[in-house]
Amino acid sequence: MGASPVGWWSQRRERRRLTSRRSNPDGTMSLKDHLYELRHRLGIALLVIAAAAVFGWFWWEWRIFGLPSLGDVVIAPYCGIPVGQRLTQGDASCQLLQTQPFEVFMIRLKVGAGAGMAISAPLWLYQVWRFIAPGLYSKERKFALVFVGCASVLFIAGATLAFYVVPEGLSVLVGFGDEKFLTAFTARDYISFVMALLLIFGVSFELPLVVVMLNQVGVLTYDKLRRWRRGILFALFVFAAIATPGTDPISMIALAIALALLFELAIQIARVHDRRAARKRKEEGWDDLPDDEAAPFDYTPTSVERPDDDSVVQKEPHRVRYDDAT
Repeated sequence: MGASPVGWWSQRRERRRLTSRRSNPDGTMSLKDHLYELRHRLGIALLVIAAAAVFGWFWWEWRIFGLPSLGDVVIAPYCGIPVGQRLTQGDASCQLLQTQPFEVFMIRLKVGAGAGMAISAPLWLYQVWRFIAPGLYSKERKFALVFVGCASVLFIAGATLAFYVVPEGLSVLVGFGDEKFLTAFTARDYISFVMALLLIFGVSFELPLVVVMLNQVGVLTYDKLRRWRRGILFALFVFAAIATPGTDPISMIALAIALALLFELAIQIARVHDRRAARKRKEEGWDDLPDDEAAPFDYTPTSVERPDDDSVVQKEPHRVRYDDAT
């Protein structure tokens, strides 16, 4: 039998109390509570993604506030090919070729779902964060927020660069045949190529952030990165040549140069971080300590922040309800 509204509301209040840092400072939860919380957060995230996918479906042909529709944005790189080198009708319109039934329906559904997930990312990522945050300390939460924020910005920057590289890459690819060939991309192949390029550029831009993160935790030092600079740059160019789905040199060179610049920025961030760490060790005198002497750390345990008395609700002994599994 379904739960009553009163029971549902009481369960919701109990769940919020367990995930609140104020009423539950140490974030302790039972395995059953963790699973219920995971189900709750995943359900909300899926509802948000589904609603955003429906919006993306209609956005394919909507022009909101005078902005181009999603279909116009997706097909814009293909329209950058010179008119004399692509298949056009009598009015020189820019259209893709459909070769299978329901091909356009599936493309519109896939692109709309992808655009909806990108637009609603702050909402469903917030649900993921609400599930993870209770188990993190304050310093760890700040570090995670900075990491996720930088990763989002880098992914958007990579996808934006790919979007501007696609027309140039397509122009180079179709230009090899001079005027003896006419380009007529099928909608499925073109959309797959564009989405793969956007994804590869976006994910590749996360590599320098991984280097910075490894340096922050002490795995990679500035001296190692400086010695490995030439080899890593060569590996980045090889990676760009292999990762890009097309065979045009434009996208390969653009990705390789962008990764090289970001990697150099990561090296400089590591240099600043290591200098600060070395200055701190020198001020504390850690480098002059003999190996058999303990480090001068403060081993006094810190007190746990006690919540307000009015925010703590005495939890009654938990009783197993066998109808939860039904």
